[in-house]
Amino acid sequence: MANQRRPRVALIGCGGTISSVAVHEFDYIDYPETGRKLTAGEVLERIPALAERADIIAIPFREVGSSAIGPDDWIRLANTITKAAAEDSELSGFIVLHGTATLEETAYFLNLTLKCEQPVVITAAQRPLNTVGTDAAANALAALRTVVDPASRGRGVLVVLNDEIHAAREVTKGSTYRLHAFHSGAFGPIGVIDPDRVVYSRKPERPHTTATPFHIPSDGGLPRVDVIYSCAGNDGTFVEAAVKAGARGLVVAGFAPGMPSPGERAALLEASKQGIAVVQASRVGSGRVGRRAWLRQAGWIGADDLTPQKARILLALALVSTGDPDKIQEMFDRY
Repeated sequence: MANQRRPRVALIGCGGTISSVAVHEFDYIDYPETGRKLTAGEVLERIPALAERADIIAIPFREVGSSAIGPDDWIRLANTITKAAAEDSELSGFIVLHGTATLEETAYFLNLTLKCEQPVVITAAQRPLNTVGTDAAANALAALRTVVDPASRGRGVLVVLNDEIHAAREVTKGSTYRLHAFHSGAFGPIGVIDPDRVVYSRKPERPHTTATPFHIPSDGGLPRVDVIYSCAGNDGTFVEAAVKAGARGLVVAGFAPGMPSPGERAALLEASKQGIAVVQASRVGSGRVGRRAWLRQAGWIGADDLTPQKARILLALALVSTGDPDKIQEMFDRY
């Protein structure tokens, strides 16, 4: 065992709470504005247990709160991972340090576009590195244990927090401050990190990474897709504003089981006539939006069980290659 080769893992720093140093040890709320963000290398110095268990290659990316991470960053991050995987065949996998606010969106984009074989695990924290009760080191170590476990291969991009492993397509943030902030709705986590070993209970059913037709977009980026959040009495103002801003697609976070307000519907139908793709999702956070007869007749797409923010990502990737609602619906049914 003494001669057993240590795993080699890339650690990519995107910022977030897991990379934050707060002003004082009980600062759980003001640190996004007052604290400091560390690079991946600096995080590694603060959590020496990582380097004790693997050869860690720190890759700087961005040191920001994840509210500042967007589509251009997803593309650059995907390219960073792809390049590192191609240049270093000895890498066992990747750990991405990320903020919790948009983690689920970054994870789903990578899950659809990455073509590397190594596991990619995204982790985060709810409390800064230097605060009392921080979960930063525990989550980083759990991510490392997950990424080097042979059973993690072939499961797509994984999200690890609070000793749970979630599939990128299913996971969402469900609490502002609690440590147990991430969940996967009706499905639950696909595995756990116990003290003695990593335990998986299932694999994601939907195709991912190398099994999807999607690729990392070129420098042109992704088509603009906006989310319209339905509220009682909404008119078409936000729909019309999105169209004017150049949106090629619209995702409606509608009333369950998937419908806009009457005022929004009229504006959305007008947008459809202009060739803008419309995806009907639900704002309630769980359950499918099927493509019932009315949606089909209107040429709209049902979001299946994707949250509006993830439906936005899939629609943007779909629009790179097609504007046909039936073909886009096939993608929503499959991915």
